[in-house]
Amino acid sequence: MGIKEATSVLHDIYDEALESYSIKTLLDIGCGRGDFIRRMTQRGITCKGIDASAVMVDECQRAGLDVGCKHLNEIDEKFDAIVAIFDVLNFLNHNELILFLQDISLRLNDGGVFLADINTLHGFRGVAVGSVSVDNKDEFLCVDAEFEDDKLYSEFTLFKSDGMGKYIKTQDVIVQYYHKIKFFEKQSSLKLVKKQTVSLYDKNDKNLLIFKF
Repeated sequence: MGIKEATSVLHDIYDEALESYSIKTLLDIGCGRGDFIRRMTQRGITCKGIDASAVMVDECQRAGLDVGCKHLNEIDEKFDAIVAIFDVLNFLNHNELILFLQDISLRLNDGGVFLADINTLHGFRGVAVGSVSVDNKDEFLCVDAEFEDDKLYSEFTLFKSDGMGKYIKTQDVIVQYYHKIKFFEKQSSLKLVKKQTVSLYDKNDKNLLIFKF
């Protein structure tokens, strides 16, 4: 299953979970190309999105979506629901996550809900660890992932053709953090009301978390 297919599966799960709540406004954090915003808009929900990628934001804006390249703390409105789909919380360390959840609570209406998915320990150790490569005509990408001390280190190595017979090498490392459910249960800014185990790439590799304000 590729990222596009996995994202579609997650969107189905979020959509079904949100049906239990009466919402009129929604904020999508890390909205990407805006696919979930489009889906929710079709249900009559007023949606807004933010993403760190200027490329993604530009694509959304050209499609007429209300999306900005902003941080959460730059958002002034409040919403009935906020979502952070596909590992958003795993890119935050514990201190960043505490502040993030506090910022979420400040942007939820009374009775509002926040939905997010996180990788389980199996999702990191049993699924994410390893190597994968993609070989296209003009570029070769290799990803090596190791899990250590509750952190997943993913090293990306890209060889890209310069069009003159040579390849340019670039490297980057992305860190993701494993968070225990107890961590979320102890937070005072939001109340964790439901945990749903999800099988995406493998059995029980993710948890869907639902918080209420």
